[in-house]
Amino acid sequence: MMNKKYYLQILTLAFLLLANIAVYAQKERKFIRRGNDLYEKAIENSDSTGIDSVNFVNAEIEYRKALEKKPNDIKAVANIGNAQFKQQKFAEAASQFEHALNIAESKEDKAKAYFNYGNAMLGQQKLDESIEAYKNALRNIPSDLEAKYNLEFARKMKEQQEQQEQQQQQNQDKNQDQNQDQNQDQNNDQNQDQNQEQNDQNKDQQNNDQKNDQDKEQQQQPKISKQNAEQMLKALENDEKETQEKVKKAKAEKAKSSKPDIDW
Repeated sequence: MMNKKYYLQILTLAFLLLANIAVYAQKERKFIRRGNDLYEKAIENSDSTGIDSVNFVNAEIEYRKALEKKPNDIKAVANIGNAQFKQQKFAEAASQFEHALNIAESKEDKAKAYFNYGNAMLGQQKLDESIEAYKNALRNIPSDLEAKYNLEFARKMKEQQEQQEQQQQQNQDKNQDQNQDQNQDQNNDQNQDQNQEQNDQNKDQQNNDQKNDQDKEQQQQPKISKQNAEQMLKALENDEKETQEKVKKAKAEKAKSSKPDIDW
C-alpha cells in the first residue's frame, strides 16, 4: 500500500506541473493579446493616405513571441500572416497561411486558412490560385458568405483580365495588320516611284538616243560654209544663163533656115 506521505508528494508535484503549464499558456496568450491590441491600433490608424506599418510590425513581433512559447499555435501563425498581409507583404503572408493549413485540424480553421490564403493570392494577382482557395474554404464551410463574395469578386477580376488580354491581342493583331498594309502601301508606292523613275530614265535615254542619232546624221552630212553656198548659187545662175542663151541661139538658127529664097 502506497505511503500516504508519498502519495501527497506525487499529488503536489502533479499540481505544480499543471500550474506551470497554465502559466506557460498564460504567457503565450498574453503575447497574443498584446499583438491583437497593436493590430487593432494599426487598423484604426491606417487609412487611404497610408498604413500604420509600425504597429503592424510590433504586432507581428508579439505574435512571434507567442509562437516561441507555443510552437505551431495556429492563432499565432495565422495572426502573423494577417499582420504581414496588412503590410502588403502578400508572398510572406501566403507562406504563413500555408503553414496554418498544414497544422489546422478543424474545418473552421481550415476554412479560415484557405480564405486568408486566397486573399494573399489575390493580392499578388494570382487569380486562379485565389479562386481555388475560396472554393476550398467553401468546401469546409459552405455557408461562409465572405468566401462566397470573394470568390465572385475573384471570378469577375479573372473575367476582366481575360477580356483585357483579348482586347490587347486584338489591338496587337490590328496594329500588325495596319503595319503590314502600311508596309505594302509603302512598297507599292516605292515600286511605282521606281517604275516611274525607270520609265523616265528610259524616256530620257530614248530622247538622248534620238538626239544622238540626229547629231550623228548632222555630223555625217557635209557642212557648207556661207562662202561656199554663195559660190554654188552663183554657179547655178551662170549655168542657167548659158542654157537660156543656147536655147535662144538655136531658135534663131532654125528660123533663118526656114525663110524662102524669093519673096512672093
